[in-house]
Amino acid sequence: MNPLIAPEAMRRDQRTALSVNLNKVALLRNTRPLAIPSVTRMATLALEAGAAGITVHPRPDERHIRPHDMDELAELLKQWPHAEFNIEGNPFHNLMDYVRGLRPHQCTFVPDSVSQFTSDHGWDMPADVERLKPVIQEARELGVRVSLFMDPIPAAMAYVAESGADRVEFHTETYARAHGTARQSEVLNQFVQAAEAALRVGLGINAGHDLNRDNLSDFIAAVPGVQEVSIGHALVADALELGMTATVRDYLRCIEMGLNRTFTGQR
Repeated sequence: MNPLIAPEAMRRDQRTALSVNLNKVALLRNTRPLAIPSVTRMATLALEAGAAGITVHPRPDERHIRPHDMDELAELLKQWPHAEFNIEGNPFHNLMDYVRGLRPHQCTFVPDSVSQFTSDHGWDMPADVERLKPVIQEARELGVRVSLFMDPIPAAMAYVAESGADRVEFHTETYARAHGTARQSEVLNQFVQAAEAALRVGLGINAGHDLNRDNLSDFIAAVPGVQEVSIGHALVADALELGMTATVRDYLRCIEMGLNRTFTGQR
């Protein structure tokens, strides 16, 4: 990406990929000593419905995604050459073993603790730059794109670029909480400013955490250059009602609605 290109230019012809996070499918399966629901079956349905990739976050305690899931998903995605495999996690825990063994298309480094309930904050910049550099370099030398999970802090984007990462994944929980309230515009503008800062230093942009069918279009319409959204909890919950195929198609519709508003200059 050319850092000299103005952020506004990145809006044009920019498509946003949907990566389906399957952690909650695995969590449900793990409540019984059975193989249902099948993580790979749900991945297949998502891809057949138009998802551009599959995301998993294999935690050390194996509360949801487990090692055999990783191998099976990697094998499945060989049949989908245009789809991407994104593995999330803390590179200082168990993530790098999967990066080395499976060489996914992308790894998203998340600064969560072993016992953390869910990812709830981004990396601390510039404090984390130096310790991240070696693992980022290793992943990139393996041919794996690196994205850093970050809060929407414009000043931090230069440090993300300095670390050697390819992309930033914005932690969108604050936006999701503010959506539909008086603070929506204020909080959304934080993401706009952070995205523009990321684009200026040549970073790609991903986003994820609590995005859903109600708030996704507004986010896509406002935030420039979003290349990928990774959605799990809400999408799997919707799939319990609608089925995976219909749910993925509806999320793609939400993305398209947001992109159409971007292209026409609407907010």
